[in-house]
Amino acid sequence: MSFFPVIIIGAGAAGLMCAAQAGARGRQVLLLDHANKAGKKILMSGGGRCNFTNMYSEPGNFLSGNPHFCKSALARYTQWDFIELVAKHGVPYHEKKLGQLFCDNKASDILNLLLAECDAAGVDLRLDTQIEKIDKLETGYRLLTSGGSFDCESLVIATGGLSIPTLGATGFGYQVARQFGHELLPTRAGLVPFTITEPQLKELCTELSGTSVEDCLVSCNGQSFKENILFTHRGLSGPAILQISSYWQPGDSVQINLLPHLDLPEWLAEQQRERPNSELKTLLGELFTKKMANLLAEQWFVSKPLKQYTPAELNTVATRLAEWTLVPAGTEGYRTAEVTLGGVDTREVSSKTMESLKSPGLYFIGEVLDVTGHLGGFNFQWAWASAHAAAQFV
Repeated sequence: MSFFPVIIIGAGAAGLMCAAQAGARGRQVLLLDHANKAGKKILMSGGGRCNFTNMYSEPGNFLSGNPHFCKSALARYTQWDFIELVAKHGVPYHEKKLGQLFCDNKASDILNLLLAECDAAGVDLRLDTQIEKIDKLETGYRLLTSGGSFDCESLVIATGGLSIPTLGATGFGYQVARQFGHELLPTRAGLVPFTITEPQLKELCTELSGTSVEDCLVSCNGQSFKENILFTHRGLSGPAILQISSYWQPGDSVQINLLPHLDLPEWLAEQQRERPNSELKTLLGELFTKKMANLLAEQWFVSKPLKQYTPAELNTVATRLAEWTLVPAGTEGYRTAEVTLGGVDTREVSSKTMESLKSPGLYFIGEVLDVTGHLGGFNFQWAWASAHAAAQFV
């Protein structure tokens, strides 16, 4: 039987960060993971460049059944603190757009930074280790694993959510939470593409697969995001769609303004005055790809010279482009989702320490908790902040 003051389960972003910070405080840390490699999700994030934080991170960028929970941790470890760590390791980075910070080179720069910090803090990292059983002791916990038995004072669960099972995601953290008396809020895929089954719309999406439309305004349930959308063989994706998916429930309609930068009724009337002989599809071809313009002209409108449209007909064209309303059949699910919504109910966890209010010495950090960020580096910032919070107390 080996004893470690702190055992952390899950060597992803939150687990690595917490291990490094607790180790730097002088705590002896054992970090366990069932995978053969640490930080797999870090490596594939941001298209392989890791969108490691966002310059505009604030509590309003996070969804939770308990919206105030994230405020304390985010205030105590900010995006600027992580940026300072990145600079300390000489990792080159850039802002892509909207405050999103990416590595210039590869996501492995961030993983290597975390591994170097763990190494410097004397963290004992053991991979390929299955957790078979966890028991509560009088003080602390006993873990039975495929690599032996371990006792600890503080046990940190950093096992993430259910998204992207091919990278090893499981519901392990939720099982541990349940075992020790925690409520779980229903989980579902977040930051995920929509699937479309309505025949005419499905045909449009399939025909336009790979086509992107810049800076659309996508709205659902009182939330709106202005970003690109992308047509796919199965439906719709792209940043604006991923963002709104976290606010969508089955059966809800989604509204898309394809041209939010234009006052469409006024613009169409102006075009009609200035170029009455131009066809509608020619006009649309200047705003979208030619293929998309032709398909919209065929499926949504009757394309004819602008002078032949009545004001009412032009208004109908404007409304269709500015208020395209559709009901997704569903989402692509956890297979491609970037995050998991729901999870461990934060009303049963200390917002200051991340410690369980049900089982002393047990901590939850990162995505396993019911805190989910918007797209653009916010989920990594939650990993860093919640890990830092727990590391000061384990």
